[in-house]
Amino acid sequence: MKNLIALIAGVIFGFGLAVSKMLEPQKVIGFLDVTGQWDPTLGLVMVGALIVMTIAHQLSKDMRKPLYGEYFRFPTKQKIDAPLIAGAAIFGIGWGIGGFCPGPAITAAPLGNLPLLLGLMAYLLGVMLTMLTKQMLKPTAAA
Repeated sequence: MKNLIALIAGVIFGFGLAVSKMLEPQKVIGFLDVTGQWDPTLGLVMVGALIVMTIAHQLSKDMRKPLYGEYFRFPTKQKIDAPLIAGAAIFGIGWGIGGFCPGPAITAAPLGNLPLLLGLMAYLLGVMLTMLTKQMLKPTAAA
């Protein structure tokens, strides 16, 4: 049942991205082009997502546990530090250049767009490099 709920949520997410035309890199690039032909639609999609998630978060406070999970997985990190800022900047620059953030990129992957697929490979490489770097920088028990 948990996998079915995840599939339904993913389909709704993908459908929402398609309806809002967020699968088109021009929409993202247009949102970032504040000095030219600025397109505010990405901002409106973000506001809509924030409204939905704010309501869901408030409702979750009254629940002992999720409907299809053992416990809620809320972020535990409270501090804004250099790695967070650097990661956010690299992430934002990357999707700003490519015109896709990971959600729409994964949703549009079946379309077979070569630049998109190369961008997805770059995302995966970035994730793997981050994991490798964290592993290499992790203090050992002997230290």
